[in-house]
Amino acid sequence: MLDESLLDTPEALSEADHRGLLRGAAEAGARVRTAARHAAEAGVSDLKPDGRPRAVLIAGPGAAAICAADLLGTLAGPGSPVIRLAPTGVAPAAGALRWELPGWAGSVDLLLITTPDGTEPGLSLLADAAYRRGCTVVAVAPARTPLTEAVEGAHGFFVPMATAPYDQDEEQLAASAPGVLWALLTPLLALLDRTGLLTAPPDAIEKVADRLDHIAERCGPAIATYSNPAKTLAAELADALPVVWTEGVSAGPAGRRFAAALAELSGRPAVVAELPEALAAHSALLAGPLAASADPDDFFRDRVDEAPALHARVVLLRDRPIGGLTAAPAARDLALSHDTPISELEPEEGDELETLAELIAITDFAAVYLALASGA
Repeated sequence: MLDESLLDTPEALSEADHRGLLRGAAEAGARVRTAARHAAEAGVSDLKPDGRPRAVLIAGPGAAAICAADLLGTLAGPGSPVIRLAPTGVAPAAGALRWELPGWAGSVDLLLITTPDGTEPGLSLLADAAYRRGCTVVAVAPARTPLTEAVEGAHGFFVPMATAPYDQDEEQLAASAPGVLWALLTPLLALLDRTGLLTAPPDAIEKVADRLDHIAERCGPAIATYSNPAKTLAAELADALPVVWTEGVSAGPAGRRFAAALAELSGRPAVVAELPEALAAHSALLAGPLAASADPDDFFRDRVDEAPALHARVVLLRDRPIGGLTAAPAARDLALSHDTPISELEPEEGDELETLAELIAITDFAAVYLALASGA
C-alpha cells in the first residue's frame, strides 16, 4: 500500500530513504559535471582516434550497464553497432560473473567496461582477452580497484568513476540508483563523441547537467505532489500495473530504464513497448482481467481487509511534440476504451540528450518516491 501522506512530508521521506536514492536523483546534474571533469582529466579530449570503430562492445553488471548500452546504441544509430555483452554465471555476484567476447571481435572494435564495483574478476579477464585480440579497451570504474590494474595491463584507457560519500554502501551501488547511471554514462558520451559515433561535446553535456538540475528543482521532496510530476506519477501508479508506452527514438531507452528502476527499487512489475506496435502487443492485456472495467463492484468484498485489485495504467513517454505523425491519439483511444487511466510525460524543448535526460530524471524520481512511499 502506498502511503500518499509521506510524499508531502519531506522529513519522513528523508527518514525512509536509507539508500540515499533521493539524494542521488537530486545530485544527478552534479554527478554529470564531476564525471565530465574526470573524463577530461583522464585525457578524453586529447584522444585522436583513427576513425569510427566497427562495433562497440559494452560489458558490465546490473541495470546501469544495461541502460548505458541501450542509451548509447540509440544515440549512435546504425553507424556502428553497440552490442551489450551479457554476463553468465551461477549468481549475480562479482566473483561469479563472466563475460565472453564474440568470435569476430578484433582490432577494429572497441570494448567499453562500465561497473560501479571494479572487483569483478570476470571483467579483468575480459580486458585481458580483448588485449590479446587487439581490441581497444576503455573502462569507467572506481579508482584503485583490480579492474584498474587489468586495464592498465591491457594498455587501455581508464576513467575513474565519479562517486559520492554515500556510494560506499554496496547495496546502493547494486541498485538502479540515478547517480550511478550518470557517473558511468557521462565519460562514455564524451569518449564516443571523440570517435564521431555520436554528438556529445562538452557544451551538450553541460546542458544535460543543467536540465537534470532543473528537474531536481521541479521534482524534489519539498515540492508538493499537485505540482510535482514525479510525485504525481508515483501516486497514480499506486496499486497499478504500469504499462509503459514510448514514442520517439529517445523515449524507448527511457521507458525501459523506468521499468527496470520500478522493479529494482520499488519491487513493482511493469511492461514496456514502443508505439505504434504497443497498441497491438498490449491490446489483449488492457481487455483482460487487469483492465479497470474487469473488476465489477462486488458488494460482498471486504474493502478494508482485502488489498485493492491490481489494474493497468498506461504511462505514455514521448520525446517529441504532439504535432506531426504520431500514434498518441490512437494510444489514448485504446486505453480509454478499456477504462484504463493514462499518464503522459513529454519533455520541454531541447536537443536529443537533454530531452532524454529529462525523461529519465522524472521517471527516476517517480520510481524512488514509489519505493519510499510503499516501504520498499
